[in-house]
Amino acid sequence: MSDLFELSDQAVHTLRGVGPTLAARLATLGIASIADLLLHLPRTYEDRRLLRNIASLRVGESAQIEGEVVAQRSLSGRRPGLELILRDEGGEILLRFFNMRAGRSYAPELGARLRVYGEVRAQGQRLTMLHPQIEHDSRLTLLPIYPLVEGLRQGHLRALITAALRQLDGDDGLRIADWSLHGALHYLHQPPPEADLALLNRTRHPAQYRLIVEELAAQQLALLRHKQAVQSQAAWRLHADEPLQQRLLTTMGFTLTAAQARVVTEILHDLGRGRALQRLVQGDVGSGKTAVAALVAAQALQAGWQVALMAPTDLLAEQLYDKMHRWLTPFGQSPAFLSGRITGKARRQLLAALAQGEQGLVVGTHALFQAEVSFQRLGLVIIDEQHRFGVGQRLALRDKAPAGHEAHLLVMTATPIPRTLAMSCYGDLDCSVIDELPPGRQPITTVVLPQGRRDELMQRLRTSCRQGRQAYWVCTLIEASDSLQAQAAADCHAELCQALPELRIGLVHGRLSGEHKAEVMRAFAAAELDLLVATTVIEVGVDVPNASLMIIENPERLGLAQLHQLRGRVGRGQQDSYCVLLYGSELGATGRQRLALMRQSQDGFFLAEQDLLLRGPGEFLGTRQAGVIALRIADLQRDAELMPAAHTLAQQWLQLPASELSRRHRLWQGERARFARA
Repeated sequence: MSDLFELSDQAVHTLRGVGPTLAARLATLGIASIADLLLHLPRTYEDRRLLRNIASLRVGESAQIEGEVVAQRSLSGRRPGLELILRDEGGEILLRFFNMRAGRSYAPELGARLRVYGEVRAQGQRLTMLHPQIEHDSRLTLLPIYPLVEGLRQGHLRALITAALRQLDGDDGLRIADWSLHGALHYLHQPPPEADLALLNRTRHPAQYRLIVEELAAQQLALLRHKQAVQSQAAWRLHADEPLQQRLLTTMGFTLTAAQARVVTEILHDLGRGRALQRLVQGDVGSGKTAVAALVAAQALQAGWQVALMAPTDLLAEQLYDKMHRWLTPFGQSPAFLSGRITGKARRQLLAALAQGEQGLVVGTHALFQAEVSFQRLGLVIIDEQHRFGVGQRLALRDKAPAGHEAHLLVMTATPIPRTLAMSCYGDLDCSVIDELPPGRQPITTVVLPQGRRDELMQRLRTSCRQGRQAYWVCTLIEASDSLQAQAAADCHAELCQALPELRIGLVHGRLSGEHKAEVMRAFAAAELDLLVATTVIEVGVDVPNASLMIIENPERLGLAQLHQLRGRVGRGQQDSYCVLLYGSELGATGRQRLALMRQSQDGFFLAEQDLLLRGPGEFLGTRQAGVIALRIADLQRDAELMPAAHTLAQQWLQLPASELSRRHRLWQGERARFARA
């Protein structure tokens, strides 16, 4: 007998009957050890506690019956098999089995008692079951139904889990809400007849809570331990230079909001402690995160550090570069720009300047974390729209700090992250919120229109552009394909050019070169274009104050957070601004709810919470975040109410011996916890 932690070190192929083929199939389910097998919980349960009378059966329901085999005959032809007549005291039912023959050892004989479970169908006036499951276990119980892969049967997986349970001790000693970890596993894999089926199938049983809280706590524990480890590393100390802040603000031409000032103070306080900054800055669209980043970067550069500012797209990186160049060059801190399209001599010179410490600030895309990019004195990493990057990419950039020093990390997002999601995915980061918009931001009127009013919308667009205003028309597709989205945008561009020949119309999509996109965006920003047709490539970072109309085609295909980001491209000037959601002909209940919420609210944090409820964490953060949020049992949407309890438990676990912490980490997190550094 072993405990669950010991079984996490025993490969699943040590179980009898698990050969290479079966082990490979189990691996696709994330099952590599015996502990993994035990943590592969049922997705639902079938009620096999009741024996139904045949006379009470109704077509379309699934039921368990038992009776005597009173007739049988073999079937030939295209689908050979066996037919049985099963009789109980209330009536008879026809059972039809495929690939079964009378006289075979596995086929029931005349006069035998037989219990089966299946869906009731009708064949003329006779009730039937097609290939029902034959029950060999005499017990009446709840039957666990597990997630499977091709080539793996429920019965086989149940047998393996039963074998694994025999190796598990009855009590692990640690109890949460009166349940031990081992006791909860035994209960969930082999629930007793008196178990509450409704609670089990809704994942609301206390035994399920026991495992969910432990898994969430283990995830929190990994983040908290990482936070302790990072803060124990040496990091350069920065002393705030308030006169520099004031000179920079004068150059920038605006005054910080109270929220911006508070966040800058929080960041500079962290940078002055001699421990690595780890802070997430959340701010709604247009709240001024870039200004905060510029103020912090200026102080780091003044102290002699190198600063890397990374953005997810060429377009956003170029706009950040332009702002940093405009704001910081007067202070002798001209930024450099690095992306995949910077090649040849220019690239070699820039890489040499970074390696020798001659270039202080570099703004760029994914190119920044490539192996050939090195720094002499990288002290601060700023990542904008951080959820767009894979965790490994963020690690690769942060690891470029000098040996013996931990780079300070500031991550920013204009996609407000719901509290429960932030606790789970960014629990090791301190969090600052810019919850105030700068003066001058205009409210945006959101209108929902069907495609049938497309022509009317074009006339409204013509009128707006004739008045000297500019507009966006965003095209979306269900498939996340650059080529398909480009085609949709190109078709829309051609249509609008034909319908509105007097307007100057540009086109931007992901298939265009970086130079082409930059040139089109420059022309739009300079008011040389009236209308910009684009894909969601313009979701973040685009700042054109004269644009006052945003049209989003097929908005039902996007989440609330993305719609809110797109809407935030307008309302940046003094004129009234509008967002038109032009939906398709078929709008489901969720789509209607999503568009109604967009009309009702311009609060990004509220919409983020609703987006999490509607779409779940995986879609909310994107699949690239899977290394952070991957969970075996817990569900961040369903189990949000348990997150505070898990966080408290993780804090308590920090007092346990290191060996105990390592055991829990190995069981639940494995290699995934290394991504916490990102």
